[in-house]
This record gives sequence, C-alpha cells and structure tokens, in this order.
Amino acid sequence: MLVVHELWRAWEPASNQRLWFATGITAAFALLAWIARGVTRSGALAGAAVSFGLTLRQPRLFLVLLAVFVLTLIATRAGKTRKKELHAAESARGRSASQVISNLGMALVVIAIGAKQDLLLAIAVMAEVAADTCSSEIGLAFPGRTVLLTSWKPVPPGVDGGISVHGTGAALVAAAAVATTAGVLHLATIQQALLATAAGFAGMLVDSVLGAIFERRGLLNNDAVNVLSTASAAALALALS
Repeated sequence: MLVVHELWRAWEPASNQRLWFATGITAAFALLAWIARGVTRSGALAGAAVSFGLTLRQPRLFLVLLAVFVLTLIATRAGKTRKKELHAAESARGRSASQVISNLGMALVVIAIGAKQDLLLAIAVMAEVAADTCSSEIGLAFPGRTVLLTSWKPVPPGVDGGISVHGTGAALVAAAAVATTAGVLHLATIQQALLATAAGFAGMLVDSVLGAIFERRGLLNNDAVNVLSTASAAALALALS
C-alpha cells in the first residue's frame, strides 16, 4: 500500500500543472471508456466532465473513479447470455449521459460546492455507485432467490427493489473495493474507508427501497432514484463523520 502511494506521489502533478493533467487524463479516459463500449458518446462526454472535476480537485481521485469504472464494467459484462434471456442486458453501446450523471454527478456536486469532508463524500458516492451497479448486474448474472426489499416477497430477478444474496454480496465487495482503493491512495483513513463502505452499501439499500416504492409505480425513473441514492450515501457519510 505504501509503495503504491509513493509511486503515485512521485507522478502526481504539482498544483499549477493540474489543469493540463486533468484535461489530458480525462480525455484519454473518456476515449478508452467509449472504445470499450462502457459508455456511449454522450456518456463519454458526461464522464469526462465528472472525471475532470474530480481530478482537478485531487488527482488521486481519478484512480478511485477508474476503480469504479473497472468494477462496473466487469459486473456489466458478467453473465451477458442470461441477461439477454431476461431482456435485462445493458445496451451494447454502453451507458448514456443521463445514466453517468445520475450516478456520478453527486460526487462532482460535493466537490464543486466545497462541501465539508468533500473527499470523503465523493468516495462514499462512488462506493454507492459501484455497490448499486454490481448488485444489479451480478444479481442478474447469477441465479438466486430474489425478494422485494420492502416486503420480502419473492420476485423475478431484475424487478425494481429486488435483492438477492449474490447481488447483495457483490454490492458489499464493490463498496469495500472502492473505499479500499481510496485508503491505499491515502485519500481516506481506515476509519473513513470503513465509513465510506457502510455509506455506499446503505445507499444501495436506499436505491432498492426507492425502486420498490416509487420506481415500480412509475413515480420515479431510474435516473432520479440513482440521484437520490447517491445523495443519501453522501448525507450518511457526512452525518457519521
């Protein structure tokens, strides 16, 4: 862990070079994400905006964002055949701008407004994004009993608000992986990493509750649910800190 941190510090740009660094690494990241079909063209532009803001605030945040992208891409590609059978596979073109912003926009917001403990809040938001996406994608990829979080009644995989053992386990692992990345990069203490993991996982549960109560009834769309769940993760991290 110390070696990774020291290598990054040696490469990390000085404050007067951050603008050019953020611009260059953001452009490369957006292009690669589009080539990998993780995002559409509009999604790449939206992701570039988020990446630029986070990297400009703290260059090491880029690696946390990269961890989120890798985790969610792997989870999305897992079990593609089964997901297609369920008609629940993500678009082959990748995630759109609205999906990117609804998921990661809150991390940019807390950084932009200079919120108290903004780094911790941004990490908690990214932990929630990884947890929520991996929960949904892994839950669909691997068969298992799925229940509605609000009633514990069995429902088909992919139903808004439904959770499973595999999906819930993947959510916890993903949130912990993002928080651990932040800890390795000395962006968070061990206590803060645990807090971000808990906030991210709790935000995923909020997403499921909102999905079960509002999204299934057509009162909220998925983007609105994502915004509220990431906001809840940030709010919880702030309250606990």
